[in-house]
Amino acid sequence: MYHPGGTIEKAVNEIAQNNYVLPAIQREFVWRPEQIERLFDSLMQGYPFGAFLFWKVRPDTATEFQFYDFVRNYHEFKGVHSPKVEVPKGLGVTAVLDGQQRLTALNIGLRGSMRLKLKGKHKKNPEAYPVRYLYINLLHDGSETENGVFYEFKFLESQAAESDQEKCWFQVGKILDFASLAAIPDLVEEEYDFDKEQRKTARTTLNRLFEVIRSNPNVAYYEEASQELNRVLNIFIRLNSGGTILSYSDLLLSIAVAQWTELDAREEIHSLVDTLNDIGAGFNFSHDFVLKAGLMLSDIASVGFKVDNFSKKNMALLQDNWPAIRSALTRTVQLASSFGLSGANLRAESSLLPIAYYLYKIESPENFEI
Repeated sequence: MYHPGGTIEKAVNEIAQNNYVLPAIQREFVWRPEQIERLFDSLMQGYPFGAFLFWKVRPDTATEFQFYDFVRNYHEFKGVHSPKVEVPKGLGVTAVLDGQQRLTALNIGLRGSMRLKLKGKHKKNPEAYPVRYLYINLLHDGSETENGVFYEFKFLESQAAESDQEKCWFQVGKILDFASLAAIPDLVEEEYDFDKEQRKTARTTLNRLFEVIRSNPNVAYYEEASQELNRVLNIFIRLNSGGTILSYSDLLLSIAVAQWTELDAREEIHSLVDTLNDIGAGFNFSHDFVLKAGLMLSDIASVGFKVDNFSKKNMALLQDNWPAIRSALTRTVQLASSFGLSGANLRAESSLLPIAYYLYKIESPENFEI
C-alpha cells in the first residue's frame, strides 16, 4: 500500500534530522549535475515524481544495522561517500531502499552544493573543485529546448551567477527561506530592477518553485515493515537487477555488506579504494577492482563476478582474509607507483592482480620494493 509522504520540503527536513537514512546496502550517489537540473525541471513541469520504497526500522532492531546520511555537499574528490549515522538507542528510523538518487539530488539542490573537477586541473589541486550551487533563471522565457527542458536550472559558482548580465539567477535553496508565498512579490520588487513584464515572469517562476517544493504533496512511498535483513536485501536486489540502474558489482557488494559480521564491508571496501587512488600521482580504481581482487586472492574465484561466489561461506572467508588482502593491494599499487605508473598511464588494472596475488601469498614483506 502506498502512503502520502507530504512535500519535498518535508522530505529534505526529514533527511536533515536523520529520520530518513540510507542502509549499508545502498551504493554511493552517482548522479551528475545535469541529472539533478533535469529532475528539478521535471518537477516544475509537473511530471510524475515516482514513489519511494522505505524500510521502517523499529527501535529494538535499529541498533543491529549500520546506516548512513545522505550526501549534502558533494565533492568529486573528497566528498563522495555518505557519512555514518548513529541511531540513538530507543529510536527507530526510516531507511530508503529505492529513491536514494532522487532524494540525494533534492538534498544537494536545496540544502547543499557540488564540487566537480575543472578540466585541465590536477585532481589533487584544491582549486580544481570550485563550489557550485543550484540556480534557476527567473527570466527564462519558458520556451522548450530540444531535450524537452522548459525551466533553466544550472549549477553555478556564486560569483558567476551574480555577474551574469544576461540572466537573472536565483539560488534554488533560498526558496526554503520564504515565510510564505505572499513574500515573493516583495522580494521581486525590492531585490531586482525589473520592468513590468520581467516582474511578471519572475513572480510566476518563483510561485511555481514554491508550490513544487513547499506546497504540493509530491512525495509518495511504499513501506516495508520486515526487520529481517535478508528479506530487505532480496527486495533491494529484485528492484534493481531488472534494469541497469545498479551495476552487477553494486548488487554483489550489497550481498557482501549483508553477510559480513565483524567488519563494515561498505566502509572497508570504499576506504581501500580511496587509499589506493591516493597513492603517488593518483589512480582510478573502483570497488569492482577491489572485489575482484578479494575473490582472486582468497582463491574463491577468478576475476569474474558470479552470484555463487558471494555465498555466506565465501564472504566469511573474504572477511577473515581482508587485512592481508588490503595490505597486498596497497603494496602492489605502491610498487606500481614507484615504477611511474598512475591512473593516467595504467591501461589494464587487472595486470596488477598477479603481483597482488604473489605478495598476498608471501604475506607482503616490507622490503618488497627492493
